[in-house]
Amino acid sequence: MISSHDFLKSNEREIVALETLLTSIPAIAPEGGGDGESKKADALEAWLRDKDFDKNGCTIERFEAPDSRVSAGVRPSLVVTIPGQDDSQRIWVMAHMDVVPVGDPKLWLTDPWQVVEKDGHLYGRGVEDNQQGLCSAAFAALYYIKNGLKPAHTVKLLFVADEENGSEYGAIWLIHNTSLFRKNDLVLIPDGGDSEGRTIEIAEKNLLWLKVHVMGKQTHGSRPDSGANACLAACALSLKLNGLEKIFDRRDPLFEPDYSTFQPTKREKNVDSINIIPGEDTFCMDCRILPCYKLADVLTEVDKCCCEVESQYGVKVEYTSPQKSESPATPTTAPVAQRLAAAIKKVHGIDAKFIGIGGGTVGAELRREGIDSVVWSTLDDQAHQPNEYCIIENLIKDAETLIEFFAN
Repeated sequence: MISSHDFLKSNEREIVALETLLTSIPAIAPEGGGDGESKKADALEAWLRDKDFDKNGCTIERFEAPDSRVSAGVRPSLVVTIPGQDDSQRIWVMAHMDVVPVGDPKLWLTDPWQVVEKDGHLYGRGVEDNQQGLCSAAFAALYYIKNGLKPAHTVKLLFVADEENGSEYGAIWLIHNTSLFRKNDLVLIPDGGDSEGRTIEIAEKNLLWLKVHVMGKQTHGSRPDSGANACLAACALSLKLNGLEKIFDRRDPLFEPDYSTFQPTKREKNVDSINIIPGEDTFCMDCRILPCYKLADVLTEVDKCCCEVESQYGVKVEYTSPQKSESPATPTTAPVAQRLAAAIKKVHGIDAKFIGIGGGTVGAELRREGIDSVVWSTLDDQAHQPNEYCIIENLIKDAETLIEFFAN
């Protein structure tokens, strides 16, 4: 029987062809001015059927989340099932079909919607984020199909919609509207990593976004005594909220940086003239908090800060939380983490390193449901950048690692 490496090398042109096909069909969410994933899902499903992913017990299912903003009226996700020797615990690989817009087209050296191959790299929007993971998973499964092999456990490939804009029409919709997942499933999300393929993400910082609206009293710039400067109060409040880093001050070497962060970010326009003291001011905070803390406790401190500023500056403060998320970590001893680490060791010859991140992935949604998930890939972190690329050898190495992952 042909080795996994030889199989993948012999199919290198086919892997490049699949990347080329997927890149040629922009799958951008309505938030980015696009029409969703339907055309891309159609092309991918046709490719899967052509490669016999729907034969000999294998199945392809389509799940569609309603979305009136796109012409198809739905946001599709595809689930491919390769029956295993044991179905009591399934292995999932979850990659997303949607991509972000190109950004400033003048920064691209090539057409972002046409794959260009150069020096072992593939250039184009989406080739790494997240088509590298998608293609590696597809060809790892194809190895079993074409060689008449059964993986140790049933393998489920999930090609999902709407990851780039919060997963409301993708993973979150599937979790709450289907019975696809079991509590003991093992989930790998090939959508983040490092150039060695060493790091396995098992945890995320809790996420808290705040949009803070400060209401005072507008007045002339020469008469601050007759008003209540909302801008001044907002500045004071943003500094107080930033100071929460000294209250929630634990450190965890799993993360980088290893502490909780409370950072002022966006600020909205207030007045049109320099000589007007504003009566209203709005700013935002991006807070990434170690998972040892509960967001409810953080919000209690936020409320204290708001009350102190209201009292000191004679203003009223209101805030909303545009995003709020907390999730447990996947234990390093979890089967999905240990099996992946063993596969990395065997294929890459390196010892895996478990890490946490400050950003957010769909892994958090699964962990909240009690399903252990990890994030891993071998990549140069080109996500959302102009001239995005992936390395062909990484596509092959990751597929080979997945083949080994499926075997145990």
